[in-house]
Amino acid sequence: MQNRIFSFPPIIDDHSRILILGSIPGIKSLEKQEYYAHPQNKFWKIIFELFGEELTMDYTEKINMLKKKQIALWDVIDSCERKGSLDSEIRNEEANQIIELLEKYPNVKTIFCNGGKSYKNLQKIIGNNFKTPFYLLPSTSPLHTISFERKFESWKLILNYL
Repeated sequence: MQNRIFSFPPIIDDHSRILILGSIPGIKSLEKQEYYAHPQNKFWKIIFELFGEELTMDYTEKINMLKKKQIALWDVIDSCERKGSLDSEIRNEEANQIIELLEKYPNVKTIFCNGGKSYKNLQKIIGNNFKTPFYLLPSTSPLHTISFERKFESWKLILNYL
């Protein structure tokens, strides 16, 4: 049996207008206790480039930028067992309370899923008739091997909802 791993608390406030959902933090993120901490994950690079901001390595500054841009961040999985960092290795997962989070923060009007696992899990959690629209974006993980340019072009969709 694998050790159980846990997601981080959501990064959200009353001004958040969109929510970006990942699956669950990878090994490097768990070690550093930071969302998207793997140096080859393109999440932070994409987010900073979307807004024409210079990428910082300071995690607090990254979080402050998200809040300034009214972006919330969380994961669809609260806890699971997993060997390594691959979503395909996730077992015995428990969902985060996405519906409750959206009820508590009604300013969130759109959800973006960072990769297929997040999207499929969100469909299971909230179903297809939920009032908050949600979209699949290509995973920022280095394991999703499409080019940075293609990922970035897809992620530009976020700008239409801020």
